[in-house]
Amino acid sequence: MTDDPQLSPGGGRPGADRIAAAEVIVSSPGRNFVTLKLTTADGVVGWGDATLNGRELAVASYLRDHVAPLLIGRDPARIEDTWQYLYRGAYWRRGPVTMTSIGAVDIALWDIKGKVTGQPVYQLLGGAVRDRVLAYTHAAGRDVPALLDSVDAVRERGFEAVRVQTGVPGLGTVYGVSGDAAYEPAGRGVVPTEEVWDTDAYLRHIPGVLAAAREHVGPELKLLHDAHHRLTPGQAARLGRRVEEVDLFWLEDVTPAENQEVLRHVRNHTTVPLAIGEVFNTVWECQSLITEQLIDFVRTCVTHAGGISHLRRIAALADLWQVKLGPHGPSDVSPVALAASVHVGLSTPNFAIQEYMGYPDVVHEVFRHSWSCTDGHLHPGDAPGIGIEVDEQLAARFPYEQAYLPVARRRDGSMTDW
Repeated sequence: MTDDPQLSPGGGRPGADRIAAAEVIVSSPGRNFVTLKLTTADGVVGWGDATLNGRELAVASYLRDHVAPLLIGRDPARIEDTWQYLYRGAYWRRGPVTMTSIGAVDIALWDIKGKVTGQPVYQLLGGAVRDRVLAYTHAAGRDVPALLDSVDAVRERGFEAVRVQTGVPGLGTVYGVSGDAAYEPAGRGVVPTEEVWDTDAYLRHIPGVLAAAREHVGPELKLLHDAHHRLTPGQAARLGRRVEEVDLFWLEDVTPAENQEVLRHVRNHTTVPLAIGEVFNTVWECQSLITEQLIDFVRTCVTHAGGISHLRRIAALADLWQVKLGPHGPSDVSPVALAASVHVGLSTPNFAIQEYMGYPDVVHEVFRHSWSCTDGHLHPGDAPGIGIEVDEQLAARFPYEQAYLPVARRRDGSMTDW
């Protein structure tokens, strides 16, 4: 109980609408998603995304068993207070499971606030600072001709930015490349698939691939490439120097960033724009990379980094140092999270680009959304809240299926980063 008779235990004033229910929905329409549904006493529903690829049930349990009971009776209008309560109130804080859970709650509360006020969330964040959000999608091929065909197909859809990935001679499976129409790395099964990796073969091959892609498309199309954490600082610096003439929009995740000191070495040896941070969960993990301008783009994802509220804090810090946002947005980020990210993108000055892989038709049917993608640009729409409604009956037809992201081993059998 509180000593102030004007306040109630859940925060806010007596008589304020309260959170009456918090439900966690785990479904698998094509792949696994974890969705949070918050309902107020007045029947307003807010949706949040809590998907953490390969660890979905850990977040579902964290939400259902530890967070949901804390939300009942709270004032949904007190978004920042709830964020602080869930972050500071958990002594064992940070990490992907905790921050994804907080992110789901935060997105759902912003959704409720938008619906209560009758406004799309981007208006509540200060209004649009641009007319639409630039998006990039993926092109890939087993070899260079197949890659260039894939790039052409992306350009025909109107995209002005494309991430290019290709196979490596001598390697059977390579990150980002699939024989299917859509690349989905998470494989169904009780154990992860194991890929064989050879960094030297990759470094010999990829500069020529990127040069061929640039020659093929000309100077205007924005080209991006993802090294996916697999290089040492020295290898990353060498690759950066070799591809400077390609004029990449960015070179992504050149090396694992747990030790952020290593990015100084990379930055000192190449001018290629660097993008890091899709596995970061808080502003503190981004802090030194931003304030020392060791990166050009921070890739934190709205759902994995504590929601709209915390992503905006990261953006505000980055803006001071002329670092831009380019949030993670693969197929395991549900349409709920994508909606939240695009609302942030439309209203944030230093938001540069949004990853958009697209979804199978069934995902669009389960997660009905007001956001749209036209000619390589996203817009959140003007529906109140984040603009998402979930077909729970349809979602229930697709139960959870155990799935893991792959792991990688070097040719000698030792583990490396996937």
